[in-house]
Amino acid sequence: MLEKQIKQVKYLLPTEEIDMGGFAVKQAFPTKKIQQIDPFLLLHHGHTQFYNDRLAKHQGIGPHPHRGFSPVTFVIEGEVHHRDSWENNQIAKKGEVQWLNAGAGIIHSERPSQKMIENNNFQEIIQLWINTPASKKMQPPEYYYLSEDNIPVFNSKDKKIKNKLITGTYNELEGRINSKSELLIIWSTGKVGGRETFEIPKGYNCMLYVIKGSLRIKEYGLVESEHLVVFEEKGSIMEVILKEETQFLLLCGKAIGEEVTKHGPYIMNTQTEILEAMRDYQMGKMGILIEEE
Repeated sequence: MLEKQIKQVKYLLPTEEIDMGGFAVKQAFPTKKIQQIDPFLLLHHGHTQFYNDRLAKHQGIGPHPHRGFSPVTFVIEGEVHHRDSWENNQIAKKGEVQWLNAGAGIIHSERPSQKMIENNNFQEIIQLWINTPASKKMQPPEYYYLSEDNIPVFNSKDKKIKNKLITGTYNELEGRINSKSELLIIWSTGKVGGRETFEIPKGYNCMLYVIKGSLRIKEYGLVESEHLVVFEEKGSIMEVILKEETQFLLLCGKAIGEEVTKHGPYIMNTQTEILEAMRDYQMGKMGILIEEE
């Protein structure tokens, strides 16, 4: 029996601060060097302080359209109030996930909750964009909310790391999300000295983003907070040792291998499809979102 090979690090990418519609966010990718890590398109790490000088529905990110991919929000601190043109209305709290398969088109908003505003609370989120295969881009939209008590969990052998399985199959557990391509996403939190070995499915691209704290990757070295590790395709085993209290995302997926054309909130395969998306939005085919209490 052949010994399983350790995955080697290909890139270590620090986040860069960018302006996203008036909000300063830290972007791990895309970069000038790397446009995407198929099927993943973008990773933003946002930190926002909200205040009670205005209602919550007048703060945050207002209604905007999406088509052709899945924007996924991980709530690290605070709360996110999601509303969309398919009548979903949901507040996600710390440790929870909002997953939107935008499909043929949907309009949504991402606001702080009114409770957050009243308490002058701080919000920290990760937003991940995941491409959808061409054959599924025009399917009806789907919204998923993962509450803290509805996420499958497995712990490291030393019980120091808690791993939440967001989507995919791992350790005989099945994620709750119906993703549009083959994915494995794990959200982990652990204490100093915690050690975990992950086995990555063959043929999957793999990344690890350190949200808070720091860790050491076997046969590589130290990775600090707000850094993205991109692994080589070869190998199937990746081991981490936490140097302090640490939180990280393991993001793995089978490459879709299709041409990608981007324009703002639309991710399609051709420029013609982008123009069609813009037209459909203007014609109201993605619905209407009226933000009520």
